[in-house]
Amino acid sequence: MRKGTKRKATRKEDHKPAQPKPKEVPSRTKRIKVPKPESEPEYFEDQRNLEDLWKAAFPVGTEWDQLDSVYQFNWNFSNLEDAFEEGGKLYGEKVYLFGCTEPQLVPYKGENKVTVIPAVVAVVSPFPPSDKIGINSVQREAEEIVPMKQMKMDWVPYIPLEKRDSQVDKLKSQIFILSCTQRRAALKHLKIDRVKKYEYCLPYFYQPFKEDEIEQSTEVPIIFPIDPKPVFCEFDWELDELEEFTDKLIEEEELPENQKDAFKAFVKEKVREAKKANREAREARKKAIEEMSKETKEAFEKMKFYKFYPVQTSDTPDISNVKASFINRYYGKAHEVL
Repeated sequence: MRKGTKRKATRKEDHKPAQPKPKEVPSRTKRIKVPKPESEPEYFEDQRNLEDLWKAAFPVGTEWDQLDSVYQFNWNFSNLEDAFEEGGKLYGEKVYLFGCTEPQLVPYKGENKVTVIPAVVAVVSPFPPSDKIGINSVQREAEEIVPMKQMKMDWVPYIPLEKRDSQVDKLKSQIFILSCTQRRAALKHLKIDRVKKYEYCLPYFYQPFKEDEIEQSTEVPIIFPIDPKPVFCEFDWELDELEEFTDKLIEEEELPENQKDAFKAFVKEKVREAKKANREAREARKKAIEEMSKETKEAFEKMKFYKFYPVQTSDTPDISNVKASFINRYYGKAHEVL
């Protein structure tokens, strides 16, 4: 090859237009899937078989506007549930339950607070303790004893959670609750007196082998209707002398002087009515015992009342000092408080 040829070729190559460099395609990096941290499994506590039993028993006599406050705390009635387990007070028994409430000043989170405390009364009996309701209050002139159904109440079988898929008529229920079908939403359509009756209701019970408190009482509640203010008092026909009793009311300016004779006549009439009611009650009790079968007599003698309060928990008020055995004027005291 001649000299210079290589140089010439080299110069030609120098004059060639520069070829554009191919664009670098960025390499696609694979996204690495980061596994999600495994969340802690959620555990839901199984519902207990009788967990809602205390709520199912209607709290008789509770004011309608107080009902919501009964459930503001997560009350625990596991003691009631345990009583139906083997070895418990109510195991294998036929039981009738009704609720009640007791407003009490109790400590909660460092301060005393008026709390509507629920309680459940259990009546061990082979038959319903009563099909009647008593309606009474300080404001009402006379006590009423009416059929439960008149106040839309009745004993109905309680179905435990594990059996709620079964047909009710095939279940042999041993637990009955006092139920009320009066809807709160419909109260606005009722007369005030009718609404108030529910607040004065007490489950009625008649024990023929125990002399009724009414039979023993010699006191008569008096509501003498005069303007501008009625006279409220109690007259005891064994301890009080009517003339002296009336003069004292006049002296205390509870009764106008010109109403003295009318008041005395009114009291005498109320005393006659009360004595007649006492006499009729004694006769009815005597007749009931005479007509009663041997089995029924035994059932009344064996009948027991248990009163259940909520058990103490960290998120409910301390009610340990306010538990009471008294149920109401008809039932008297519970055989045992739990």
